[in-house]
Amino acid sequence: MKKLFAILLVLTMVFSMFSFASAEEKLEFDVRALIWKYDDTYGSSVRQAMMAAAESIGAELGVTINLTMYDAADDMAKQVEQATILIGEQPDFVIINLAEVASGQQLVDMFTEAKIPFLFYNKEPSAETVQSVVVDSGSIFIGTTPREAGDMQGEILADMWAADQSIDLNGDGKLQFVEFMGEPNNPEAIARTQFSEETAVALGVPLEAVLADPIVANWDSTQANDKMTATWAANNGIEVVFCNNDDMAIGVVAALSAFNYNTGNEGDPSLVIIGVDATDAAFESIKNKGMTATVKQDGDAMGYANVRVAMNYLQTGTWLEGLDYELAADNYSVRIPYAKITSAE
Repeated sequence: MKKLFAILLVLTMVFSMFSFASAEEKLEFDVRALIWKYDDTYGSSVRQAMMAAAESIGAELGVTINLTMYDAADDMAKQVEQATILIGEQPDFVIINLAEVASGQQLVDMFTEAKIPFLFYNKEPSAETVQSVVVDSGSIFIGTTPREAGDMQGEILADMWAADQSIDLNGDGKLQFVEFMGEPNNPEAIARTQFSEETAVALGVPLEAVLADPIVANWDSTQANDKMTATWAANNGIEVVFCNNDDMAIGVVAALSAFNYNTGNEGDPSLVIIGVDATDAAFESIKNKGMTATVKQDGDAMGYANVRVAMNYLQTGTWLEGLDYELAADNYSVRIPYAKITSAE
């Protein structure tokens, strides 16, 4: 009996060593990415960075990373359908950019049952779902610190107010403002909206809200254009516009230009318009005196992190061991830092 046990123990050890060696020697990986929508400007920069990272990281690790992406076109039902299709093809890993931040559980259940590892990025699962979707599932989220962009928007406005109070166009000693919000239940949108105002006020800016609630434009330039046109028609004393992203800020600029504001033409008046993302279009708008400033959300860094962390998990079974990333205080995320951008140079 002891001899039989010894033989079984040796066979088990050999099999385990063979399995580990096979995992280490795997030279080709099938990675899929579910994208909330392709026509989001910042999201496009992350997608491009992920494609470049798959090539560069693959070369660094001596493997081939086959990265395939799926456009949900801002439709959660379509994203679930795409997940169903790719599960049938059994990829090695799935990188998820949720179409709806409150609807991640269905994808978690599907991929967990299929034994396909996954991570989330950019659009953080809603506060009500993050425990079950990210923490309990053993996944990780790669994104930004929700309030940091709002804090920086407030700081930019405070610096402007301290330097030149002529941004108070009507001279009443206050800055009348509106907020353009990405999504009502998105943690990033909520924090950017809250802290852009709170931080500016804490730093001494006399803000006065024109509307009781933020204007929800779903990160979209066209929606922001339409809603700013209607808002300006009813409240043409606005002096500051905070936008949760640059696409909405570009839409606001387009709407105001129809009223001869923020045109960049000499003699035309300008409001303060501050966005987030630092897209190419934002830099061009700042250069042409449309937008005033933005906050950089580093798409290149996020795209690289998505692929690097996914590959680390596939090769080591850990998310961050051996990498230069640190787990945030929440113990489920990696946070990419923002930076203030106040000129087009």
